[in-house]
Amino acid sequence: MSRHYSQLDHLITNFDQALRTIFGRPLVTGRPNPSELLTDADELTEAEQAESARMMRINHTGEVCAQALYQGQSLTARLERVRDGMEQAAQEENDHLAWCEQRIHELGSHTSYLSPVFYAGSFALGALAGAVGDKWSLGFVAETERQVVKHLDGHLQTLSPQDQKSRTILEQMRLDELHHGTKAQEAGGAELPTPVKRLMQAMSKVMTGTTYWV
Repeated sequence: MSRHYSQLDHLITNFDQALRTIFGRPLVTGRPNPSELLTDADELTEAEQAESARMMRINHTGEVCAQALYQGQSLTARLERVRDGMEQAAQEENDHLAWCEQRIHELGSHTSYLSPVFYAGSFALGALAGAVGDKWSLGFVAETERQVVKHLDGHLQTLSPQDQKSRTILEQMRLDELHHGTKAQEAGGAELPTPVKRLMQAMSKVMTGTTYWV
């Protein structure tokens, strides 16, 4: 028999997820890191290594934001099936979070010090989207994933050809993001107004511009 979770249960779960996302180990699906059988190429220069680390830090912070958005939306979603879908997508995004963090450390760098700030802002935005209505919440997910895929395409074009480990991770992330966006749209996601899309793009530029360095 399935258990009915109260709003307090969901609040506690979200708080636990926030701590795991920012400071600990997030709950993953168990999928292996797609780059684990690859080795770093000797031809990767110091400059290329530093640039790869910066790009992976941006992607890691993006996954922190995605985790917060999903958690915020699942907290305020009205339909149980929508909440369940958000929580499943969030767990799959945790795989990306773990893969990016591992790769950043392999490249000798660190995750963004601004992650707690971006998590808080994204969580509030997700909760607001969920409160407006499930069709808008799902539409927000679909648009977010479209923008993430476009962002990943840019990184895949600029990443050093020698860095196959980072490339393999980003390619798998791209496939997952496409899947999440398609599912959200098929579940009834509404097309967002153009001003909202532009605001999302502007916020994304702030995130990428700061976490590239910090």
